[in-house]
Amino acid sequence: MLKKIEKIYLKYERRLLPLAFFLGFVWDSLTLRRIDLWFENLVFLVHLLILGTVIFILNTRRPNKYLPLVMQFSFGALFSAFFIFYSRSSSLMASWPFLVLLFGLLVGNEVFRKRYSKFIFQLSIYFIVVFSYFIFAIPILVGKMGAGVFLVSGFASLVFIALFACILSFKNWRSLSFSILAIYLFFNVLYFTNIIPPIPLSVKESGIYHSVSRLDSGEYVVGSESIPWHLFYKDFNPKFHWQEGTSVYSYSAVFAPTKIDTKIFHRWSYFDKEKNDWVETNRIGFAISGGRGGGFRGYTLKNSVTPGKWRVDVITERGQIAGRTNFEIIKVEVAPKLETKIK
Repeated sequence: MLKKIEKIYLKYERRLLPLAFFLGFVWDSLTLRRIDLWFENLVFLVHLLILGTVIFILNTRRPNKYLPLVMQFSFGALFSAFFIFYSRSSSLMASWPFLVLLFGLLVGNEVFRKRYSKFIFQLSIYFIVVFSYFIFAIPILVGKMGAGVFLVSGFASLVFIALFACILSFKNWRSLSFSILAIYLFFNVLYFTNIIPPIPLSVKESGIYHSVSRLDSGEYVVGSESIPWHLFYKDFNPKFHWQEGTSVYSYSAVFAPTKIDTKIFHRWSYFDKEKNDWVETNRIGFAISGGRGGGFRGYTLKNSVTPGKWRVDVITERGQIAGRTNFEIIKVEVAPKLETKIK
């Protein structure tokens, strides 16, 4: 029976692996919830343990033809989860290079399958997944975010991979060090240019409204224009019909893990046609507290606006963009009909 199963597997291997990859990605999308929950982090740690064990066996024991498949599966599962969580924590326009990198590693998991037999390549990819995990695991653990915590995450990743290489009695340190340090510096460049998303923060909801007020119960009431049928996936109408003298409100719900209390900003900008560029008008901050599954809710408002294209970025103190809301202000003489919504 085992021989028959092996024969079938080898025959349809090229078809089964892409199918497993697709199903794994869908499964992660549906099952991965909050980045600070113990189950999600247990899944990450189990896959990291599996990878470490497989790399150890492949390089200290007799080669096994099935272990590279196990390695490929765990790498694919981790990159899938990273792509999901990092994409939830970013604006595509601001963080697309890093998301493209993760997606490339995710899709390239099948392409790189033969390279997994090379030890330096194994440890280099392993370092990427360890570093990607520590970037958000350590802020969750210490309850803080920022450049200092990121540097600690990077240093911890370097120490981890160095100790692992020592356990394996690796000797070609020059080649390995070059590869690991190149990856480390690349991640630092992405972080300090604000390309890496501000994980573990994520924008759960955002919108532009005519009014926002907080009830004693803690819920928010917003005044919104009706949404056209073809924009059913949006929570607000991006065509903001504005009467001169009225205010524009930006509402957002930002998730942060339980321990993390930090500050975020709404950065208001308009598109200047003459400069052909976005011009920041002001930056309004407010503190958020972590733990609420739907995100910490808050809003800002702007009184002095002009017709044209606008956007509001949800950013961290360092300027990392967690979310972006684009809309257009259209001046009208008659106030639009509004609907009341509870947030």
